[in-house]
Amino acid sequence: MKILLIMDPGIPVPPPLYGGHERLVYMFAEEYQKQGHEVSLLAGPGSQITGKCYSFGVNDLERSSFQKNKELIQAWAFLYKHRNDFDLIHNFGRLMYLLPVLYHQVKKIMTYGRPVGVKGIKIMDALPNRNLIFTACSNYCVSTGNVAGNWKTVYNAIDFEKYDLNKMVRNDAPLMFLGRLDKVKGVHTAIKVARATNNTLWIGGNIPQTADNLEYYKQQIEPQIDGKQIIYLGALNDAQKNKYLGHAKALLFPIEWDEPFGMVMVEAMACGTPVIAFKRGSVAEVVEADTGLIVNNEGEMATAAGSITRIDREKCRATALARFNTPTIAQQYLNLFI
Repeated sequence: MKILLIMDPGIPVPPPLYGGHERLVYMFAEEYQKQGHEVSLLAGPGSQITGKCYSFGVNDLERSSFQKNKELIQAWAFLYKHRNDFDLIHNFGRLMYLLPVLYHQVKKIMTYGRPVGVKGIKIMDALPNRNLIFTACSNYCVSTGNVAGNWKTVYNAIDFEKYDLNKMVRNDAPLMFLGRLDKVKGVHTAIKVARATNNTLWIGGNIPQTADNLEYYKQQIEPQIDGKQIIYLGALNDAQKNKYLGHAKALLFPIEWDEPFGMVMVEAMACGTPVIAFKRGSVAEVVEADTGLIVNNEGEMATAAGSITRIDREKCRATALARFNTPTIAQQYLNLFI
């Protein structure tokens, strides 16, 4: 089968550091190739996969609306020109990219990894279309967009080969927070839990760039980083995530928003490290009894931190591997049209 994957410009595929969707696109491109399919990618400059790469747009997350409109026209021109060249188009970018092939016989998957804008769904579904399936990365995420069209839940995946199982850690091993240091991610709560339970806390993630979140970081988080109990590790690459997650007692996930999926939870599980997470968004779908504990507030999170080492780390990884490994999820996508 000839497959085209599409990703918005802004960050290359694969991403050098942060870029969850770009990482997913790369993994699926490589997995489809391993399964014997002929794979092409339409994405931002500098993108690389084993198959063919076509670039468009610019890699700049702050690019203008004018630039994004130019990219839309470029994507339309590409898809119209190559409308008969592919059996499947798997789009992780803007829904509007698909307009030139909306009624074409080619099979189309439109995948979402964040809450869905329903206006675009209604418009596209009202237009003549065929062989179009919408997917999102959790039942919660599907529920935000399932106002029209054919919807399926397909969870996100990670490359388990990049993460090593650490079968055992000390009782005094650190807790860990990993993610953007935005207020909605709840790093301030993770710090409170670490102090309340007398645990060391490792913090990994990007310092925010938006004005409100940068102020939050400067005022509420940075003053508490002492390099002894509360330790900021910086933005972590894959090797560093593997190292620190693997030596942590648990990953704290005290989110203050409805997380569509939360790949960092699965990255921790891949190391055998269980998750303690607030019950928001997709958390109840991702975290199971063998992989962590779901709590409702800071007090419950602190209590859970005292018992989390009872979870078997080998079983934690095995359970996550069976659900979220790349070959399994890639095959679920390919099975949508069977």
